[in-house]
Amino acid sequence: MGAAGAQFRHLLRLAVDAVLPPLCLSCGAMVAEPGALCAACWERIAFLAPPHCAVCGHPFAPPMEAEALCASCVATAPPFARARAVFRYDESSKALVLRLKHADRLEGAPAFARWMARAGAELLADAELLVPVPLHRWRLLARRYNQAAVLANELGRLAEATVIPDLLLRRRATPAMGHLGREQRKSNVRGAFAVAPRWCERVAGRRVLLIDDVFTTGATVGECAKVLTRAGASGVDVLTLGRVVLGE
Repeated sequence: MGAAGAQFRHLLRLAVDAVLPPLCLSCGAMVAEPGALCAACWERIAFLAPPHCAVCGHPFAPPMEAEALCASCVATAPPFARARAVFRYDESSKALVLRLKHADRLEGAPAFARWMARAGAELLADAELLVPVPLHRWRLLARRYNQAAVLANELGRLAEATVIPDLLLRRRATPAMGHLGREQRKSNVRGAFAVAPRWCERVAGRRVLLIDDVFTTGATVGECAKVLTRAGASGVDVLTLGRVVLGE
């Protein structure tokens, strides 16, 4: 039955591809299988790997010790324990994130989850709960889905981990932060999040893995981490698809 089922799925896939050929997640060129990048786009994506800051995951250029910290984390420890990301968020990778975030292009989510599982393997191994960074209800109504929750659900299925999409609430709408600096971003999100009352007991004593699409300055995930820690989480890690590399 297993072999027959696999053969059926293969034939079904061939039939679907004949009508709707799989396209590159970035540029739309034809590719060999769904959820893939063409060779040209793959080469342009700056996938992140060690060496990096042991806490925030900021990449290091020269060879560094595994436990080395960046200057920012040495100066001020973040509210989370560790943060990791799949790729550098830049002009080459931006289309992947924006299509997921604003264009209802969810077909890449399974591939993104696989990439996140590799980039955050050590975080996933310790995680007891996967929790997406929430949208405010008005933004969720306008967008119809939370891209962080889409990624968390796909990652949860892949890793067979518990996902609680509504564990965190966004209590107030916050202005767009694209033009704001680090301190302005922190001020913008201060007090914006809370643990949903129904999940307070579930958080206590658990290690939480926060999921979001992009890590910029860490202000949003940092505020979420503070809220989870105050609610009794034993630790909070962060895993994102993209990451802005500051100072470039």
